[in-house]
Amino acid sequence: MNVEKIREQFPILAQKVHGQRLVYLDNANTTQKPRAVIDADRKYYEETNANIHRGTHFLSEKATAEYEDARAKVARFLGARASREVVFTRGTTEAINLVAAGFAQSVLKEGDEILLTGLEHHSNIVPWQLACGRTGAKLVVVPITDSGEVPVEEFEKRLTPRTKIAAVSHVSNALGTINPVEEFIRLAHARSVPVLVDGAQAAPHLPIDVAALGCDFYAVSGHKMYGPTGIGALYGTEAWLEKLPPYQGGGDMISSVTFEKTTYNELPWKFEAGTANIAGGIGFGVAVDWLSAVGLPAVAAHEHTLLVRATEALSAIEGLRIVGTAPRKAAVVSFLLGDVHPHDIGTILDREGIAIRTGQHCAQPVMDHYGIGATARASFGVYNTEEEVNVLAAALKKVQEVFG
Repeated sequence: MNVEKIREQFPILAQKVHGQRLVYLDNANTTQKPRAVIDADRKYYEETNANIHRGTHFLSEKATAEYEDARAKVARFLGARASREVVFTRGTTEAINLVAAGFAQSVLKEGDEILLTGLEHHSNIVPWQLACGRTGAKLVVVPITDSGEVPVEEFEKRLTPRTKIAAVSHVSNALGTINPVEEFIRLAHARSVPVLVDGAQAAPHLPIDVAALGCDFYAVSGHKMYGPTGIGALYGTEAWLEKLPPYQGGGDMISSVTFEKTTYNELPWKFEAGTANIAGGIGFGVAVDWLSAVGLPAVAAHEHTLLVRATEALSAIEGLRIVGTAPRKAAVVSFLLGDVHPHDIGTILDREGIAIRTGQHCAQPVMDHYGIGATARASFGVYNTEEEVNVLAAALKKVQEVFG
């Protein structure tokens, strides 16, 4: 994998920030976009702009074909059996809300349990709390270890006859931990418990095959996969998607409407009410093509090299503590530096042209586990280099100098 050739495809990386070359290390938040994705968005509005599924003219038919072709690309990328198992959403958050709302309406009742882990992003906590508020169900949480892992035996221990769904992250956005989701799914299915996997942080970094995993739902976000913002996808098995009620009502998700009764469209359009993010969907398809062409195994290997180098370089800095030390990690390093507040670290690094994330990372329960308010987080992508790791380490030493 030629990283310099890859970097050339990302226009934003050529700019300077505060007079310094941009070092973008906030990829767990959002990834930058290659020229192919940017061009696809512009091309749609310049050459194709029309609504989909509801026009007989040339532009509408062309837009529909391109949008549905993008769905097929995403389905192949995820390893879905058919395109009808892929629902376009605004992102992982909406995908999880769709499932949680459907379970609240048609599955959950008072006394039922929803199994989560202590690593979850707020987007995989709050929708389930809302579902509990509507139904009287309750959350059960598998605790994490101080290394940031979810013990399989603790997960198994909390599966009960009352568990109606388990919702787990594939990769932690706050710590980078790669969860043993295969084991979670196997144990849950042995008790006939469906499993939703939050794949927002896994899809840009690891090969995904939902059929091999055997999960019932898998949610991803385009903007974390070098694609546009405001677009994502929910994979769901056909059996579950047929069973769940529509998430929203409106145009395109209907088959027929009278004032007395509405019948719903077939999958996946049953869950896609209103005018879609058509340009975003087409751009998402281009992004997964681009990522597939680079090759997920090559991406994973490159990013693991960066993770090892960053862990070594940051661990050598006196007073720096890495938070989250699971043996299986994606390319995320969350850390504290002495008594310096993470926001101050981020501000000084920004003056050096380095973009990192500081705060709770939408994972406050993870921070609470460690008794801390926030961390600084460097997260790596396909275009990052070992030289940028060295720049980060050098800048952190400057932070030490500033704060004595």
